[in-house]
Amino acid sequence: MKIVGLETIIFGVEDVASCATFLTDYGLFPVNVTETGGRFEALDGTAVVLAHASDKSIPASIGNGCMMRKTVMGVADTATIQAITEELSKDREVRQLADGSIESTDDSGFVIGFQVTTRKELNLAGEISNVPGSPFQRPVNHRAVQLEAGPIRPRTLSHIVYFVPDPVKAEAFYVERLGFRCTDRFEGAGPFLQPAGTLDHHTHFLIGAPPFMQGVEHFTFHFGGPTEVMQNGYQFIEKGYQAFWGPGRHIMGSNWFWYFNSPFACHIEMDADMDLHDQNWSPRAFPMGADNSQAFLLRYRSKWSPGKDTPHNGDYE
Repeated sequence: MKIVGLETIIFGVEDVASCATFLTDYGLFPVNVTETGGRFEALDGTAVVLAHASDKSIPASIGNGCMMRKTVMGVADTATIQAITEELSKDREVRQLADGSIESTDDSGFVIGFQVTTRKELNLAGEISNVPGSPFQRPVNHRAVQLEAGPIRPRTLSHIVYFVPDPVKAEAFYVERLGFRCTDRFEGAGPFLQPAGTLDHHTHFLIGAPPFMQGVEHFTFHFGGPTEVMQNGYQFIEKGYQAFWGPGRHIMGSNWFWYFNSPFACHIEMDADMDLHDQNWSPRAFPMGADNSQAFLLRYRSKWSPGKDTPHNGDYE
């Protein structure tokens, strides 16, 4: 099935205004936003959608304080919509919505939707580096850091991470019913899953957890490179938001990351430079733990400049 990846994530929240500010400060474009909600888009049009928690037009919460109400996946064509409808209709309701999309539930109880993707094709250079011994990548006289270039914008929805009570059952649904495949696995936690329509290392990561924890651990958008993650994350903290984990670089997927607390009862990440895998890739399995969760981890501190108070004993904190 030609599932491309995440198209939108829908949240039902009590304080629409503060959540709207948060997503705008993160870098998303507000589209048709009112006091009752609206869209917040990346450069390619993938988005977070906000609605008030009492809005009856969005699915009900699964409970546990989870504010995520629905994930919508983009697919390549109407034939894929039909194929998913036929497959899921074998044992569950599939609702046809007025906009041509379909809606159902996965085996963990999360509401999922599918639509023909409307994401825009991007023609934007990503971050490149000049390395001794390698041909020039970044042109001569091209500056890697251009502060006057304006706000940093997320490029596309990257992935979502679910806490699920039965990771084996949850994985089987996505693999056997929707054509995903496992690209890597954390033993004792769960799989990283890639749909057939993308080369991204994963769009979903499933973590086994007790039923009372079921919900979303985090979601994220791809940025243009590690410099954008670092700059945008730094600016995010300067605006008063709290970092949770990072910055650093993962091993599974290799993506740069920086996680932050969010008003959505989950974390939000900024990521960049994820591995791409095709059918020639063989999945790995690592024990879940700090040594396998990141190749390295950095620590944020306020901006600093060398001067007369510079220590001379190598103690820079």
